[in-house]
Amino acid sequence: MPRVKLFKPKSFDFETILYLRIYDINYGGHMGNDTVLRLAHEARIKFLNSLDLCEKDFYGSGLIMADSAIVYKQQAFYGDKLTIQVSVTELYPYGFDLFYLIINTDSNLEVARLKTGLVCYDYIHKKVVDLSPDFKEKFG
Repeated sequence: MPRVKLFKPKSFDFETILYLRIYDINYGGHMGNDTVLRLAHEARIKFLNSLDLCEKDFYGSGLIMADSAIVYKQQAFYGDKLTIQVSVTELYPYGFDLFYLIINTDSNLEVARLKTGLVCYDYIHKKVVDLSPDFKEKFG
């Protein structure tokens, strides 16, 4: 089976700093694989907040995750300071992709890169809805 490849975008739309906490560490003594999605979630919330948006109110709809892919590059450990860069990389009729680059701030080594596919979703009517024209204009 071929390996997942995620290509780094030319530019990023947002950046934040997060620190690895003790409960982010697995029995191997390094960052757990599940932690990467939690870090991406935190970075996504901060990115959306920087746009005065949130997952439950995204231009009048909500957001739901359709898929994710992760490529691990380096181990990370308790207390590590991580820079997470976020970029809107693809727009679709009903959603968009976010790319996340996680870098160890002190060593400048890439820890992981990941992508999440987000779909605009009407939680009341339980259906997918169109991506906001305002978001398309901002990131298209």
